[in-house]
Amino acid sequence: MLVGIDVGGTTTDAVLVEGNSVVKAAYVPTDHDDLLKCLLGALDELVKDVDTRKIERVVLSTTLITNMIAEGKTDPVALVLIPGPGTNPKDYNLGEACILDGAIDYRGREIDRLKESQIKEAASKISAQGLARIAVVGKFCQRNHAHEQKVGEIMRAALPGAKIELGHRVSGHLNFPRRAATTLLTVATKDKYREFAQAMADALRQRKISAPVYILKADGGTLPLDSSVQMPVETIFSGPAASIMGVLALTPAGQTSVIVDIGGTTTDLALILSGKPLLSSKGAKVESLLTHVRAFAVKSVAIGGDSAVDVSDERMTVGPQRKGPAFCMGGPCATPTDAMRVLGLTSVGDAARAEKAMQEVANKLNCSPKEAAQKIVDAVVDKIVAEVGEMFRAWEQEPAYRIWEIMKKERLEAQNVVGVGGGAPPLVPLVASRLGASAIVPDFARVANAIGAAVARPTITLNLHIDTERGEYIVAEDGLTGKVGDRKMTPEQAEKLARKLLDERAERLGIGEYSGEAEVTYSEVFNMIRGWSTVGRLLDIRMEIPAGLLASWRGC
Repeated sequence: MLVGIDVGGTTTDAVLVEGNSVVKAAYVPTDHDDLLKCLLGALDELVKDVDTRKIERVVLSTTLITNMIAEGKTDPVALVLIPGPGTNPKDYNLGEACILDGAIDYRGREIDRLKESQIKEAASKISAQGLARIAVVGKFCQRNHAHEQKVGEIMRAALPGAKIELGHRVSGHLNFPRRAATTLLTVATKDKYREFAQAMADALRQRKISAPVYILKADGGTLPLDSSVQMPVETIFSGPAASIMGVLALTPAGQTSVIVDIGGTTTDLALILSGKPLLSSKGAKVESLLTHVRAFAVKSVAIGGDSAVDVSDERMTVGPQRKGPAFCMGGPCATPTDAMRVLGLTSVGDAARAEKAMQEVANKLNCSPKEAAQKIVDAVVDKIVAEVGEMFRAWEQEPAYRIWEIMKKERLEAQNVVGVGGGAPPLVPLVASRLGASAIVPDFARVANAIGAAVARPTITLNLHIDTERGEYIVAEDGLTGKVGDRKMTPEQAEKLARKLLDERAERLGIGEYSGEAEVTYSEVFNMIRGWSTVGRLLDIRMEIPAGLLASWRGC
């Protein structure tokens, strides 16, 4: 049996899956001040009268990191940058930073030395600020770690007990500002995330659940909970990822669909192209910062079933605030859920309270309660349809979409609108109708996110850069470096090395059993010529296990 638990903005849902069937579901209200309590509350409700020895796997989808960043509850971090020539760190929107001299070029060669006195001066400044967490990031240091390592050594000696993260260990990808942002967020969230992971592991042991525990990442893959401690920001946006994986699980394979996940607080929009979720080429955007976190191309819209309805000067607004549950569910104000209750689109909540909520809105709009309810529902549908249109324009800029468009020889249109989440059954048919598309609301739509978490398989990506003239390679994901001896290395040899390194990385992360499913998704070779001779090659290989479902779910 598999357990999937998803922490949503309004409720925390859990499912128990056996084979390719959902055998039990549970729901508890989400308390954003105590996510561990929500997860364990849903789990306890789910496994009541269940033999926990039969549980084979537990997967969590949590908003912990998202909330921590949004609410400003991350730990303070000192950012130390070695930007080299040609860049102005003030343009990166990363906040205050200590800027050091020194530079590495794009091939990994030192072109300007560090100044030890300057590093020690920066350490003194950090000490005076009382900061105990430090992110050290140098431009192109993923291709030569020496500067980051040297700064780290001096900082550790000057600041005993400080927690220092080096950028090349967080990400080896090019794009200095994104690597700096990813490192900064990793340091800022790691300690609190580690506390959460340890508390979760302890709680499961107390419940005599010995099954391996995974966390859902932003790219729809799972990672062992203990391994995720080293990369907590990978779990940001795991909620939207869970809804996409849920749709993959609940709809026929190979379809192209717009996903509309309508919760109590927000609506998430995403796209599946011929059975493959669209990834964001720019990585996850955290507030104003672009990062190197692989994530689906998702947009969250601040409107949902519990969005507050407000009327001022005969002008009605719906959202973006959520003040509590719907009025018909005991909440403080009118919401779209109350409107849908009055219109007969849903049966949840108390009908009399819903009518009262609509009467109050109607009095301010000078119309009947049903007319007020229709205006509210229309406003929600208008908002979602408009946002889908905006997302189409954004999706069309994604390289993966453009490749799909060329291969299929057609432009994207909303053929299917698949709705999941508590608000999907009444609203998605209305959205689909406006878009001229077919509406699909699958069975178990309300708990699709938890199902998606339960049956998502692990993902792993490895980007390998080889410089045969220098005789070196580097793995972008974790900064691992090594030597190569053949200056005329072929792409086939490079792919063989990439597969070996991916197998090893998968073993370190505890997902070695899935590495055989990896495939080459990118391969490029550039010959370096001097005079009339080839002096070396630059080879870039990407291998990955893409997002997908456990074979047991499809009954394979």
